[in-house]
Order: sequence, then structure tokens, then C-alpha cells
Amino acid sequence: MTAPRVTVSPPSPSGGRRVTVDGEALGVAYGPADIAEFLRRAGLEGLDAADVERSAVIEWRGGGPGVWSPPGSRT
Repeated sequence: MTAPRVTVSPPSPSGGRRVTVDGEALGVAYGPADIAEFLRRAGLEGLDAADVERSAVIEWRGGGPGVWSPPGSRT
């Protein structure tokens, strides 16, 4: 069994990042805790916010786990 492919998209202009698992949209996250909750709801138990930030199964696009605002924003 292969690990699910978790993708966190770049921050949107209004803030937040879209999260998908194997291409299925889970929602828009505004921090690592949101991602952990989305994954829990999708049946991927055992990841808290700190785990999300360092997990090898998550592909961060447009910046890592510390980036939640689009480039050029003041937040």
C-alpha cells in the first residue's frame, strides 16, 4: 500500500492554502492545525500540527509550513 499524496497549494490571494489528498480537495487551511484536522477527517490519524510541519508525505507548494500569506502581502 502506498502512502497517500497530500498536497498543500500556495497561499491564495485572500489567505489560506488548499489541501488535497490524492487529488481530492479536503478544504482550505489557515495553519498546520487545520491540515491535521483535515487529514484526521480523511482517515489519516496520528498527525498533529507539529507532525504536519515536518511530515515527508506532505508536498508543500509555494512555500513551506510557515507560509500562509501570498507573496507581497503584509500579513
